[in-house]
Amino acid sequence: MKPVRTDGIDPAARSRARRRALQALYAWQMSHSAIDAVIDQFRLEQDMEIADLEYFEALVRGVAGKTEELDAKLSKFIDRSIAQVDPIERAVLRIATFELLYRPDIPYRVVINEAIETTKRFGADHGHTYVNGVLDHAATEWRATEIQASRR
Repeated sequence: MKPVRTDGIDPAARSRARRRALQALYAWQMSHSAIDAVIDQFRLEQDMEIADLEYFEALVRGVAGKTEELDAKLSKFIDRSIAQVDPIERAVLRIATFELLYRPDIPYRVVINEAIETTKRFGADHGHTYVNGVLDHAATEWRATEIQASRR
């Protein structure tokens, strides 16, 4: 039997929200459309009732609103400019960076695992290994206290 969460969060709906957020952010990166227009388009075209819509919007708006800051934080951990990172991997890294920095309620392992799985599904053949390496190094700095506590 699947354990019941007492916080009301549906992990499967959150995973779907992350996948939808990746698709929306990818569309935003490629089209340079207004983020509200992208979100509205996804509301109309995607099967959002099976995703956590509130979390989807929080991720999309959070990443879009903090792109420069997220990219600056990521630059320390990537081996090229952010513009040279594959667009799917870039969007995944931005989402995960947002979660690692601004969503301490989400365990770092969940953030990294979701990023890897999303990249496996939508990214290049070995893109997930790059995303994993970047996020492992970043989490070591950004979530050091959490990581140390988990090792005890």
